Amino acid sequence: MSQVKTNENITLYHYWRSSCSWRVRWALQHKGLAYTDVPVNLLQNEQNSPSFLAKNPGGYVPALQINAGIFGESLAILEWIEETHPASPLLPKSPADRLRVRQMCQHIASGIQPIQNLAVMRRHSSDPHEQAKWASHWIATGLEKFESLITPFAGTYCFGGELSFADLCLVPQVYNALRFNVSLTPYPIVTRINAHCLTLPACQTAAPQNQTGAS
Repeated sequence: MSQVKTNENITLYHYWRSSCSWRVRWALQHKGLAYTDVPVNLLQNEQNSPSFLAKNPGGYVPALQINAGIFGESLAILEWIEETHPASPLLPKSPADRLRVRQMCQHIASGIQPIQNLAVMRRHSSDPHEQAKWASHWIATGLEKFESLITPFAGTYCFGGELSFADLCLVPQVYNALRFNVSLTPYPIVTRINAHCLTLPACQTAAPQNQTGAS
């Protein structure tokens, strides 16, 4: 998509493999918004450095600087992107449909992703094998419920025939599932939607392997 003219000066602080960061990168790419890219290396604990905490006291990525303000939390950032740049919408029109999409998002962003993030795995165990078992259990449990949640509403995407926030949450979560060797066989709708989304140019541009610092 061609870039949209905007008065905002946008800087994204992110980690290449962070699923929350991928959501925001994908939304920015989908909307055609230019941004400055600043990698934050979670494995080197840069998110807890004084310089980053001064920007985002929560100590998480992504953080989005919009002119002089800096904001955290990926879903809140997605809402700002949608509200300020409504072209190529990522939410359906009706309030009830928007509620349904937001429910799908929260199922992943609150119910799956936090339980398998790096800090939680390290708190659970210092053994990488046990960390992986923990993550794969909660991802599989969450995707099973997500498959049921979207079954009545899915089309090409999680909610009908249009890309939405729900897909921006799902695809990075599937990426994590594959990292932890979770079989996608029990989730045919999730698998189909994920495969289609990965063909989208904005998704590919935002994908982890195409980011600075990817390894």
